[in-house]
Amino acid sequence: MNRKFIIGMLLWVGLFLLSACSTVMDLVENQPETCDGAGALFQDDFDPEKDCGWATYNRGGAVAEEVDGVLRLTTSQPGQIWWTNPGKNFGDVVITTQVTNVSGPEDNAYGVICRYQSEENYYLFLISSDGYYAIGKYQAGTDRVIYLTEDGQFGQSELINQGVGAVNDIRASCVGNQLSLSVNGQPLLTVTDPTFVNGDVGLAASTFQPGTAVFEFDDFRVTTP
Repeated sequence: MNRKFIIGMLLWVGLFLLSACSTVMDLVENQPETCDGAGALFQDDFDPEKDCGWATYNRGGAVAEEVDGVLRLTTSQPGQIWWTNPGKNFGDVVITTQVTNVSGPEDNAYGVICRYQSEENYYLFLISSDGYYAIGKYQAGTDRVIYLTEDGQFGQSELINQGVGAVNDIRASCVGNQLSLSVNGQPLLTVTDPTFVNGDVGLAASTFQPGTAVFEFDDFRVTTP
């Protein structure tokens, strides 16, 4: 249990990823308009015939790729968060996605991003394969993720499906100053923070232990609250 409390506070942002993920406005200029509709602001089932603008890369021990009908994030860099964005700009949103921890250490973190303004400014909604969760933010002027939980650390819940191969449905709500995280249809945490009011959405993953962690995201959907 203590490993998440100790190592989780050392979750650094992979700064050498910065060139792989542009700012919101840079990406919006080239964003295709084929990934909305059906009651959603944005949606992607990662059909290989459809391009919804996600940043892909292979560098520094991390890979973001669309393959076999999923968005796959792979990382072998302990303590660094890796992410990808589609290049959108929203205010209040509800984000849902289904995630499978395909392989790697169970001491990890993965989830979604909202109100991403730049590589240094965004909110993170994370769960782990060993049953932990947190809402955090990365803000310019800091060198690590700030967790917005009451004690500034990860919480623990049996609502999270655990272990390699487990599938979890993640729901993140960003409405006004209120940020909420749910898993598998059950609420985990709600916090308030006024720092960011709009920005891109995204997917993120990290491992806290040596080894290669692989996560597959599917059925990504952004709706109004």
